[in-house]
Formats: sequence, structure tokens, C-alpha cells
Amino acid sequence: MTTTRLKTIGLIGGMSWESTALYYQAINREVARRLGGLHSARMLIESLDFDAIAALQRAGDWPAMGAILADSAARLEAAGADCVLIGTNTMHKVAPAVSARVRIPLLHIADATGRAIRARGLARVALLGTRFTMEQPFYAERLAGHGIETRVPDEADRIELHRMIFEELCRGRLLDASRQRLLAIAAELAARGAQGLVLGCTELPLLIGQDDTPLPVFDTTALHALDAVAFALDGATEEHASAAA
Repeated sequence: MTTTRLKTIGLIGGMSWESTALYYQAINREVARRLGGLHSARMLIESLDFDAIAALQRAGDWPAMGAILADSAARLEAAGADCVLIGTNTMHKVAPAVSARVRIPLLHIADATGRAIRARGLARVALLGTRFTMEQPFYAERLAGHGIETRVPDEADRIELHRMIFEELCRGRLLDASRQRLLAIAAELAARGAQGLVLGCTELPLLIGQDDTPLPVFDTTALHALDAVAFALDGATEEHASAAA
């Protein structure tokens, strides 16, 4: 494939840096796969200090977080980014504030995920992520806009999953006991009617993948990365909607 100009992807990362590394790898591998040779992505990454963001999350100060991410997006736009990605599911709660600050498109992670789910013909999925993502309406409502219903774990499992993300995965600790607990949670949600499994935290692909469960797995990190590549190569974002499912 030839292109007149490879667009520049702007990524707000660092939340956590573990998943930002996954984004960088997935985006560049897909560009190389599609263009061949020594091609790689044109990217601008601003990696934020997640400790400061996590403190604001605990305090529930979402307007402050929205301002921080909006400032980051504006800096990426000023530096030449043609689109912006928020490299975390949870922080898409402030996506409206970020989008309102810039003229370039914000590629929403839940839209990439919703298209992939619909491409598989599914309408009801398990949603795993932080407590913010599982318990607050911003993510489920975005998927509902694609005609998708969500199921979340019970409270005890939501608490444990949240702990696992912040105390283990964001620190690069991959424990088999946590993997087994996560798979047990997924199996329970499947018994409640979930047809697929949304890894709605960008660190969760570090722990489980499609080989670990019979449920169709939707890796939101990979799907978001593919959306960015499709945009950068002037393709429709729907083009690779099911490629990482």
C-alpha cells in the first residue's frame, strides 16, 4: 500500500506506562504489517505521571483530570498530531472535555470496541476494568450507542479487579493467581449471559488473552491501536474493527 502522507498519531499515555508500551508496539507492528519494509508510525506521545492522576481519581476530581488531559491533547495538536488517543479506558470519562479542547479528532476507545463487537454479531458482553469503568455509566452508555448491553461482576469481584489493576498490573506484576481469578469472573459473567469479554482496562491484556478463554475476547488496547493506524493510513476506522477480536 502507498500513501501520500502518513498522518501523525497523538497519544496521551502514562496511565499506566505499562499499557502505553503496548500501544506503541501494536501501532508500529500494524503499520509495518500494512506498509512493509522498515515503515513505522509517526507518533507523538505525552506520558503523564499516573501517580498524580490516580490521586485525583481517588478524590473524585474529574474536572481537574479533564483539564490535565485536555491540556495534554492541546500540546499534542500544537506539536503536529492529526488525531488524539487517550491511552486508557477509565480516562475516557473525561473524553468530552478533551475533545472540546482540540480541533483534531479524538478516537474513542469504546467506539473501536463497539464496532468490533458488532462485527462479531454480539449484543451482550462482560465488561471488566477499574471500578470507575465498571460502575460509572460513561463506558456502558457509549457501548449502548452501538446496540451493546454490558454485564459487570458483583461488588466483591469489582473490588478485587480494581485492586489487581492498580496494585499489580500497573506495576508490572503478573500473577497466575490473579489470572485464574480473572478467568473465574469471566466464566461467571458468561453464565449470566455474556457472549463476549471486553478487556476494558488497557493493562488487562498483559494478563489474559483469547487463548485463555472460550469467550470471544475484545482487547480494547489492540482495537484502539488499530483504529489509530487506520486513521493514520487514511483508511476508514471500521476497516480493522474485528481484526483484534
